[in-house]
Amino acid sequence: MLAFIIQRLAQSILVMLVVGLISFSLFQFVGDPVNNMVGQEATIEQREALREKLGLNDPIPVRFIKWVGLAVQGDFGLSYRMGMPVADLIAQRLPATLELVALSAVMALAIGVPMGVYTGLHRHAWLSKVFLTVSLIGISIPTFLIGILMILFFGVWLGWLPTFGRRGLVDLGGWETSFLTLEGWSYIIMPAFTLALFQLTLIMRLVRAEMLEVLRTDFIKFARARGLKSRSINFGHALKNTLVPVITIMGLQIGSLLAFSIITETVFQWPGMGLLIIQGIQFVDIPIMSSYLVLIALFFVVINLIVDLLYYAVDPRLRVERTAGGAH
Repeated sequence: MLAFIIQRLAQSILVMLVVGLISFSLFQFVGDPVNNMVGQEATIEQREALREKLGLNDPIPVRFIKWVGLAVQGDFGLSYRMGMPVADLIAQRLPATLELVALSAVMALAIGVPMGVYTGLHRHAWLSKVFLTVSLIGISIPTFLIGILMILFFGVWLGWLPTFGRRGLVDLGGWETSFLTLEGWSYIIMPAFTLALFQLTLIMRLVRAEMLEVLRTDFIKFARARGLKSRSINFGHALKNTLVPVITIMGLQIGSLLAFSIITETVFQWPGMGLLIIQGIQFVDIPIMSSYLVLIALFFVVINLIVDLLYYAVDPRLRVERTAGGAH
């Protein structure tokens, strides 16, 4: 187990270095940030002094080494547009995005898995057909359109929920959360469901397909022949064997939620990382853009590492194969 973890950690470090190099190199050619930081009346000498202060005159390899060294210490430089440390900007915006993504993932699992199990066990029921129709709609309609329709229906026509922003926060020692007040829930519930809908339908269809496949296997037929109760067969044996692909998809989807929450945050004006990166792109704020990409890559790497460990815990075949491989 320890060797397995060390191997995955080494692979993760290599991935982060490659992503850091690619992101740092790409963003060197998207424009000159000095033009956005000074007015047109600035002299050439002032511009050169600013470039020297920011380290933009150093060779790219030197700048990359400095950037990696500082990033490891949690220092991502200064925002060219705001003049603030990027780490502070991320710390201000990250709680909003993480709460939105966490609630979306919980909603996707809590709704998608039971729907998938039900449609797998009751293929011909009318409710299963309704679920499948809803899932097809959820997959087909773009996220931004779902958000706009929810704002129109629940916010404008019915007036039940606020349509933008984030309020009703409680400060927990530097972490402002929406989960401790009804007002906070009223602001987060609609963007969270919008973000979760695609993942929810994907999980539902995956669980349904896996349940149908597992229920046809020999060991399920053998369990029925032994006279085991249907509940024990369906939930103790069949559902357990669908967990591995569900873990895979959910791990990847959580990373996708983090990476692509930009659209939802823009539609609902949710003050998270999405709005920060859009503003960074508009003003060619290279420290924010490169830090955001590396941060998303870090989340993906950590999630994939957790998924690998869950594989190891859920699927005994992996432990047997690794033990057999070590014996050889």
